[in-house]
Amino acid sequence: MTTLTPVLSAHWDADRAWKLARYEADGGYRGLRRALAMAPADVVTAVKESGLRGRGGAGFPTGMKWGFLPAPDGGPRYLVVNADESEPGTCKDIPLMMASPQELIEGVIITSYAIGCHHAFIYVRGEVVHVYRRLLESVREAREAGYLGTDILGSGFDLEITVHAGAGAYICGEETALLDSLEGLRGQPRLKPPFPAVAGLYARPTVVNNVESVASVPGILVGGADWFTSMGTERSAGHGLFSLSGHVTRPGQYEAPLGITLRELLDMAGGVREGHRLKFWTPGGSSTPIFTDAHLDVPLDYESVGKAGSMLGTRALQIFDETTSVVKAVSRWIQFYKHESCGKCTPCREGTFWLAQIMARLEAGQGTAADIDLLLDLCDNILGRAFCALGDGATSPVTSAIQYFREEFEAGTHTPADVLFPPERSSLFDYTPRRSTQLAGVHA
Repeated sequence: MTTLTPVLSAHWDADRAWKLARYEADGGYRGLRRALAMAPADVVTAVKESGLRGRGGAGFPTGMKWGFLPAPDGGPRYLVVNADESEPGTCKDIPLMMASPQELIEGVIITSYAIGCHHAFIYVRGEVVHVYRRLLESVREAREAGYLGTDILGSGFDLEITVHAGAGAYICGEETALLDSLEGLRGQPRLKPPFPAVAGLYARPTVVNNVESVASVPGILVGGADWFTSMGTERSAGHGLFSLSGHVTRPGQYEAPLGITLRELLDMAGGVREGHRLKFWTPGGSSTPIFTDAHLDVPLDYESVGKAGSMLGTRALQIFDETTSVVKAVSRWIQFYKHESCGKCTPCREGTFWLAQIMARLEAGQGTAADIDLLLDLCDNILGRAFCALGDGATSPVTSAIQYFREEFEAGTHTPADVLFPPERSSLFDYTPRRSTQLAGVHA
């Protein structure tokens, strides 16, 4: 697998790629027309046969998720697109919505038709105002062209899409917290069961899918299940966006078959920045256990990454070279999880607080010999006991970093991380610390 498979990203570099006319010229909405000529159940079957798995992190089979909805009872059912992308290192959905919003909208219409939904929601982060505005404009264009509203393309199917801007909370990436936020409540995870498929938005049957999952549906309807399964591996079929960032020569989005390796992706991206070597990396964002240079040839599919001790997650590949302090990097991630904990459950609320305190001590070179074991003990008390996956995710970088780089944590008992790994060496930009005399002059 040494070549890319541009499907979602095939026309990102086209002139005004986000416009409806450009999307139609490139073959857009063929999948919708094909879907409307099929029975809804046949659309669900086609997605099941494709082997498409959720691209938001968990990797649950998308068609199977649709099939969990109970039989129609005459009441409404909903589709909610989770566009609340906020995992540190994850940056695939926002460029997709910016460059090709109509691809997402077409996927929303097809999915809604398949599950019997007549009102769909796209929940996007409020901070990305440019994306929010583009989606609003794209929905307007689709409605004026007859792809939304009543009697879509003469099929008798009706659908409206609401684009909703969240207020900026990482926890709202958790599907039930997102639903509470969409209802106007404080974004906190719900107790499950009942699951959203039975009682989701407004206590009605609801499907919650990631942006990339939904945007992949039109291609499956056009190309067919066999085309989709021709890419990827037997149990992790299809293409996916791999986001390379950090100490890499050419960071960016690389759309490739699942099962490609980091070594192959780095070859395409020009390798680790010149003069340096790979030290550690994340296969799926900061909430997944880290890997080292020993894992360069692990196939990036759900099964292989899991077998190697991590999770594929959102395929956010953060690359760190030998100039980076593992302790400092993990400390920053834990600060994030502490800040973003909703506080609903004790293991996460208290556990992330104490993880952050201990990591700060070790980063400052003021830790104790007992701190490493205390970190592991805290992680054991959080993992599997938190109300949602935020707590579990917070433990992943800690335990894996200690597993692979325990000596750096031990060094945190006597030497600050900034002394062992000067920040100016790992910085990707000009690093000019402000001196106290300069600050004094400013305040004067």
